Amino acid sequence: MTADTPRVRWPVRLWPGLLILAGIVIAWTVPQWLAPRTMIHFIALLAAPVLGAVAAVIWWTFAARVRGLLRWAIPALVFLPLAALTVTLHKGNEFLVTIYGLTAALVVWLGWLALSMPFSVIIRRNGLIAGLIGLWVVVGMLKMDGVDADFIPRLSWQWQLSDEEQFLAEKPTAAPAPVADAKLVEAGPGDWPGFRGAKRDGVVTGVKLDPDWAKHAPELVWKKRVGPGWGSFAVAGGKLFTQEQRGPDEAVVCYDAATGDEVWEFKTPARFKEAISGAGPRATPNIHGKKLYVQGATGKVHRLDAATGKLDWTADVIAAGGTLPQWGFAASPFVTDGMVIVYAGGGNGKGTAGFKADTGELAWMAGNAKHAYASVHPADFGGVPQVLVVSDFGLESFRPADGTKLWEHAWATEQRSTQPTILSESDVMIGTGVGGNQGVRRLRVTKRGDAWNVETVWSTRASKPYFNDGVAVGGHFYGFDGSRFCCVDLSNGRQMWKETAYGHGQVLALADQGLLLVQAESGEVALVEAKPDDFSEVAKVPALTEKTWNHPVVAHGFLYVRNGQEAACYRLPTQ
Repeated sequence: MTADTPRVRWPVRLWPGLLILAGIVIAWTVPQWLAPRTMIHFIALLAAPVLGAVAAVIWWTFAARVRGLLRWAIPALVFLPLAALTVTLHKGNEFLVTIYGLTAALVVWLGWLALSMPFSVIIRRNGLIAGLIGLWVVVGMLKMDGVDADFIPRLSWQWQLSDEEQFLAEKPTAAPAPVADAKLVEAGPGDWPGFRGAKRDGVVTGVKLDPDWAKHAPELVWKKRVGPGWGSFAVAGGKLFTQEQRGPDEAVVCYDAATGDEVWEFKTPARFKEAISGAGPRATPNIHGKKLYVQGATGKVHRLDAATGKLDWTADVIAAGGTLPQWGFAASPFVTDGMVIVYAGGGNGKGTAGFKADTGELAWMAGNAKHAYASVHPADFGGVPQVLVVSDFGLESFRPADGTKLWEHAWATEQRSTQPTILSESDVMIGTGVGGNQGVRRLRVTKRGDAWNVETVWSTRASKPYFNDGVAVGGHFYGFDGSRFCCVDLSNGRQMWKETAYGHGQVLALADQGLLLVQAESGEVALVEAKPDDFSEVAKVPALTEKTWNHPVVAHGFLYVRNGQEAACYRLPTQ
């Protein structure tokens, strides 16, 4: 044996390495069963491959009977390429590369050792080195564009254009010319003026669909590429309004609802991107009067003329004392009492901000919100108009005109992203949302004189809504229990049924006929009967492809849907 020949004694003591691999599998699966989408789950997802890789190196170096250069070469082939890729090709996706790259390296490393036991020492040694080098070459050739709600990454080759790049390549360079005499745009009957409709409750009235989509399927009117964005549409005056990422700029875009043609765009320099969802603004525009109010992912709030896109003013939530959330500002502005009210996230009296609607000047800040993605919600309890804010703190109610806190209900969780559900003139339901596993809670809010009282009617884990909003129909709540669509009895919080059909989706209620319209994470749209006795799907169409976290819209007999790649309009069959 020469000095250059690694002094390796085979077979390697393999069983500790296989136990390490089994430990990673257990660390990934058990928290997902017991505490899905909580901080425990996220920490286990990240820590398991890192700790597993460290344990594997210790085993390999000191307990696997490996000698010579190979003793140090294999750990180097695991960690050095990972470090190099995270600061070069995969900069910005370090989180995903660490999780999946390290896991893949361990599978190649330990899996090859197990499978190659019948082979000679030379084949086993050279195959191990070649396998790890080949793995990192492939990882370097891949790119990751976000994950789905179950943390499955979306992969493509480095040389392939991303959806955003394809959109920008196909989009005409010149924006549509401003129309000086454009017809004024103002929300009217049947329109959808903002996030989840006029009342932000996801309830559609005045429409009765023909549910027999086998005979009368929704008709595709138009479909087109759009820039990345995770908000929904506002609809008014025959126009659609949404937000998109367009290269280095966030864009507020107006489309013709009938044709999908772009009418105008307003762009401002801003780009927010993170490893989970990817790039793009998160909020939905809000139409109030003849104006359009929008909030970008970095906290800038704009008022635009809805007809032309002309800027009236810009306010900055962070400059006012807010804090940028981990996944960007996702709350849609709400306008009432002359105020534009938005989530701010500063906590300690700076959780919610009110800007003057006519000037954009900061009027007030209040509340305890530090971490949330839900939008301000209108309510009227005790005959008092108010706005509700759900956050990591719990639920807070404010007087819109001056930000005076009327009442609060502390129910701490890591963060919240779902809207409160108004159940009656006194009752409201809230959930724990992203990172929380406590479920949902029904509260009763009453006022006697100047004093407010908030009591818990019931709490249940029958629905754990993650980031998925639900609707109340006929004494029952229809929404999501993790990735399962479910029904909950609102009288006692008991789960009536749950179904795994749609992943992590969104839902609207077609209140006039007891139907639910469900937007699945896969892009499919389904009709489901709003019946508590059993799950019953009536019809389904593949409206979009790819990950769809955006809320659907139904207005004037049309269905408008979008995700981070495309948008579409369907004419719905009506009775």
